[in-house]
Amino acid sequence: MAGLPVLLLATLCLASGTLARKGFGPGEQEWGHVKVRPDGNMFWWLYYTTANVSSYYEKPLIIWLQGGPGGSSTSFGNFEELGPLDVNLTPRNYSWVKDYNVLFIDNPVGTGFSYTTSILGYTTTNAQIANDLLQCMRGFLKALPRFANVPIYITTESYGGKMGAEFALVWYKAQKAGTINSNLRGVALGDAWISPIDSVMTWAPFLLATGMVDTAGYNKIQDAAQKTQTAVKAGDWLTSTTLWGYTENVIAKVTNNVDFYNILTKIKSGRMSYSLAGKFGPKPSLYNENSIGTQDDVELGNLMNGPVKKALGLSVKHNEQANKVFDMLRTDFMRPVIDKVELLLNQTDLKVVVLTGQLDLIVDTPGTLQWVEKMKWKNAAAWLNSSRLPLTSNGIVEGYVKSYSNFSVYWVNRAGHMVPKDNPAAMAQILKKLTT
Repeated sequence: MAGLPVLLLATLCLASGTLARKGFGPGEQEWGHVKVRPDGNMFWWLYYTTANVSSYYEKPLIIWLQGGPGGSSTSFGNFEELGPLDVNLTPRNYSWVKDYNVLFIDNPVGTGFSYTTSILGYTTTNAQIANDLLQCMRGFLKALPRFANVPIYITTESYGGKMGAEFALVWYKAQKAGTINSNLRGVALGDAWISPIDSVMTWAPFLLATGMVDTAGYNKIQDAAQKTQTAVKAGDWLTSTTLWGYTENVIAKVTNNVDFYNILTKIKSGRMSYSLAGKFGPKPSLYNENSIGTQDDVELGNLMNGPVKKALGLSVKHNEQANKVFDMLRTDFMRPVIDKVELLLNQTDLKVVVLTGQLDLIVDTPGTLQWVEKMKWKNAAAWLNSSRLPLTSNGIVEGYVKSYSNFSVYWVNRAGHMVPKDNPAAMAQILKKLTT
C-alpha cells in the first residue's frame, strides 16, 4: 500500500499525456533548452496548471515574453508578476497557473538561462528574434507534442510586445504552411514597445498633464525628445537609441527621479529610481539583477542563481550574458513594428489585444493610442467608431475596452508598466476574454 500514491501519480501523469517533473515551487513543471541556432540555446520553463481538471490539456497554454530586451521571463515575469510564488516565495493569489498552463521563455538568446557559445549567437534584429522563438516552440512541441492541439496564446510586456508581434506573425505563417503543428490563437501586447518614437514624443505632455513637471521641465524634455525624433526620421537608429537614453535622463533630472514603471510610486528624495536609461545607458548594466541596486533585484538574482538553478539542475549562470543582449540590438531598438501588427490584423484570424496601464511612463497610454489609431487595417474605421465599455471585476471598474472583430484595446486603471502585478484583477478579466 505504501507504493500506491506513487502508482496513482504515475497513472494520472500518463492519463494527462506527460511525465511532469517537480521543479521549483508548487505544482508540476517541465523545462529544457532548445538549440535554435548552432550557437544559440533558448531556455523554457513550463508550469502545468493547478486547476481542477482531469487533464492539463483542457486548459490553454499561455506564453509569457518579458521585455528589455534582456529581461528574464523565468525570473522577473515568474517571481515578480504572475508565477505561483513571489520573490519571497509566498504563494501568489492571482497566479496565472491557477487557470492556465504557463510557459516562460528566456528570450532573446543570452537572456536568463538562455545562452550562446559565441558572439554569433546573439540576435541583432527583431526578425532573428522571431525566428529563434519559432524554433524554440518547435523544440518545445517536439518535447511535449500533446500541446500541439491546445489553444496557445502569446502574452507580452514592453519590448516583449515588439518581439511578440513579429513572433506571432511568423508562427501563424508557419502554422498555415504546415511547418509547425500547433494551435496558436492570439497575442496580447502589454505596454508594448511597438512604436518607440510615439512613446518618446508623448512623455513631456503626459508628465505635464499629470503634474509631474512644470512648463520649464516640459520644454527640456520636449527638446530632447525632438532630437530623438529627428534621428528616427533620418533612419539613424543607433543615434536615436542614444538620444532616447538621454531623454530619459532629462526626465529623471527634472522630475527628481519619477519611477518610469509607475509614476505614482513613492520615491525618496535624492534616490535614483528605476529607469530604462539607467540600465541601458552608454555603459549598460542591463538585467544583471545584482547590479541594479534595489534589495528586491538582489534577492531575485540570488534566488535564480541559488535555489532555482539547483532545483532545475542547470549549469548556466542566470543572466550572465544579459548585458550583451541589449548592446547587440542597439541599432534595432528604436525601429517600429506597427506594420507587423497591421499584418496580424489584415492577414490572420488571430486575436490581437493591446493593453496599456494608465500610470506607465515607459510606454505611456497617449503614445500607445497614437500608433493604434493610425494603423492601416481593414476594420480600422469600424474599431475607431466602436463604443468603449467598462472592464469590471466584482462590480469594480478596473479599466475600459474597445473591441471590433479580432482586435481589442484595454485601458487598465491603477496600473503602470507591469499590469499583471499592479492590477491582477483586470488582467484576469483580459485573459478570460482573450482565451474564450
